Amino acid sequence: MNLDRIIAVRNSKTVYRDGGKTYKVFDSEFKKSDILNEALNQSIVEETGLDIPKLLEVTTLDGKWVIVSEYISGKTLDRLMQENPDKKDEYLEMFVDLQIKMQSMKAPGLRKLKDKMNQKISQADIDATTRYDLHTRLESMPKHNKLCHGDFNPSNIIVSDDGKPYIIDWSHATQGNASADVARTYLLFWLSGDIETAEKYLDLFCKKSDTAKQYIQKWLPIVAASQSVKGKPEERQFLLSWATVVDYE
Repeated sequence: MNLDRIIAVRNSKTVYRDGGKTYKVFDSEFKKSDILNEALNQSIVEETGLDIPKLLEVTTLDGKWVIVSEYISGKTLDRLMQENPDKKDEYLEMFVDLQIKMQSMKAPGLRKLKDKMNQKISQADIDATTRYDLHTRLESMPKHNKLCHGDFNPSNIIVSDDGKPYIIDWSHATQGNASADVARTYLLFWLSGDIETAEKYLDLFCKKSDTAKQYIQKWLPIVAASQSVKGKPEERQFLLSWATVVDYE
């Protein structure tokens, strides 16, 4: 393998391209179980028939774990939105349609979203009363088993050269209530500072999926508390401020 072309640098991992393959190389502090779980998630989602890069191999290189996947030639949806601001609404439609298609899939081998969120809320830096309220709200939410990405944002969508969108990065994938995944995407737009797109996205998703906006808003404190545990320090305070608000208008 010739790993001299870097195509992405993320927290504690670097993605290289060599021919028709990508190599996601993890830093040595990454837990083996987390890396193998990501590969398992990707293989489970691949079996749904959804358009994602195919998992090819899990190996090691110079003592570091590597996930090898199919390379998709194209641009991220995030980059396309930046390069073509006049088409942003069109791209947002593609984004929402893709999320709805993803959430129509079932992947029974994945971890339950509710179990993961209960664990994260228990670890969140919030007072016991708020944690109790969030656990109670989570338990009261309808139990679904839809495919949830966990980090669904335009930088995790690659639009191939022939115009087909592919979803990448399945490390946070779970099965559960789709509206929790939507709340996460909404918060990601907020965290990026693009509040206008956050609101457009939520309105568009609710319209296309016939989901009440108030229902998704009920998930916001739960999702914010869950995401605050491993969030960047500069994002943690913002997320915790959402986690401590009981209701949204």
